[in-house]
Amino acid sequence: MNRPSLEMADIVHCAGDDFIKRSRRWISWQHQKVLLAITRCRTAALGGHRDQCSSCGHSAISYYSCRNRHCPGCQGNARVRWLEARQRELLPTRYVHVVFTLPRELAPLALQNKRLIYNLLFHSSAATLLEIARDPRHLGAEIGFFSVLHTWDQRLQHHPHVHCVLAAGGLAPDHSRWISSRRSFFLPIKVLSRVFRGKFVAGLKSAFHTGTLQFYGTVGDLFAFTKALQQHELLNSHYTSLMMTGNVEMPHDGKYGYGLMVHPLNGRTCLGHGGGYPGMNGDVELCNNSKYVFVVLTNVDPPVAQRLGFFIANWVTQSRQPQEQPF
Repeated sequence: MNRPSLEMADIVHCAGDDFIKRSRRWISWQHQKVLLAITRCRTAALGGHRDQCSSCGHSAISYYSCRNRHCPGCQGNARVRWLEARQRELLPTRYVHVVFTLPRELAPLALQNKRLIYNLLFHSSAATLLEIARDPRHLGAEIGFFSVLHTWDQRLQHHPHVHCVLAAGGLAPDHSRWISSRRSFFLPIKVLSRVFRGKFVAGLKSAFHTGTLQFYGTVGDLFAFTKALQQHELLNSHYTSLMMTGNVEMPHDGKYGYGLMVHPLNGRTCLGHGGGYPGMNGDVELCNNSKYVFVVLTNVDPPVAQRLGFFIANWVTQSRQPQEQPF
């Protein structure tokens, strides 16, 4: 596979030092260790070996990779294995795509309680799908699906949501036959939204009462946060928006479903490097079929520091949480 013209390592080389200096309030040594690994990946700093053709004598140097799990350049083989495993699980039936999202007002809370909120998002969405699908008023079947967490949107803003790929049907309660959903309808969206909202809010309240839900910042910040929730009635009605589409096929390269970000830089080819701001034409394919392809065109030019802040805040784990959103 050919290397793209611009990678995350190029951005770290370009603005990494300045970014670290400006982020001293929240960046940790684990963050800096990841950035260092990315800059050294597949360079002479990590060593390498020389490959030589036995026929013509042509030789080339292959440098070793950093193998850091946060490095976008080291996800290729794992992504291929993940995609192959999912392909083996596919059933000979139609598939649908369901997305559970959280409102933007909850993004700061999720950013500061990643493990708790992301686990709650997974469990609440899965329990909702299983419960509604078992109901004989809707499908009356045991369904199967897999879920993928995304923590950003196409503009590189923090936006936690879970993509679920489901077989459009399931096994009867006694496992004696297959029950297919209607062609134009899988499960009622309003019912899914209401049940998901209830489960997520219940989990959020439980975390608050047990002291596991944390809020970093000042009392003024907390007041502004709760006021925004009250104004938008998020505690009652707007805890989730839900999108449902049909006829989903597995992407041929797995870039949308596996790995840190979408390599490289959440899209295809990065266009140039002008004035310290790398351009990006961020088209993202959800499925590899000319009839069912969803493309997101971002056409945005976020600053280099914003890219690094997004990458660190959303993906580097096992470190203290930032007390302020770094982008």
